[in-house]
Amino acid sequence: QRRRRVAALHAAFGGPAVDAELFEAWDAAFEDAYRAAWRPCPDAPRLLDTLDAVGLARGVVTNMRIDYQREKLAVVGLLDRVGVLVGMETFGVGKPDPRLFRRACDVLGVEPAEAAYVGDELDVDARGARDAGLLGVWLDRHGTGESPPDVPVISSLDELPAVLGVDRGGSEAR
Repeated sequence: QRRRRVAALHAAFGGPAVDAELFEAWDAAFEDAYRAAWRPCPDAPRLLDTLDAVGLARGVVTNMRIDYQREKLAVVGLLDRVGVLVGMETFGVGKPDPRLFRRACDVLGVEPAEAAYVGDELDVDARGARDAGLLGVWLDRHGTGESPPDVPVISSLDELPAVLGVDRGGSEAR
């Protein structure tokens, strides 16, 4: 998949044809730069502190390989705080397949209607979760200005406790 995207970019911008050797070099450079840029979003630890305070279980549903996502979370210091990991290896398909979201709920011991999922892709994350029976929340960090009527929109994880009806002091809000 990555090789096809690289080849398409090279073609679109007049780069050389992407053979196996060029792709291997490109992919190694990309992977090094990508990994060097891994950082936690500043609002993620604050959200996890709030979830800890109110005792809410949490997990990650990812289209990345589980081992890769686990490594990424470890590097940014969040692995021990995120709970369960469910990925596309589980069913051989990725988000927005509802089975992934429902599997995460099963592992967490909650019904989909009792769970929320927040992600930065409107269709794949928020609507995918909604279609699986969860509260799907779109994290629009780029401030697109879109206001879809079918899912809540937040621009920061700092806004999520209000959507969930919990406050930072650890009590449920009305």
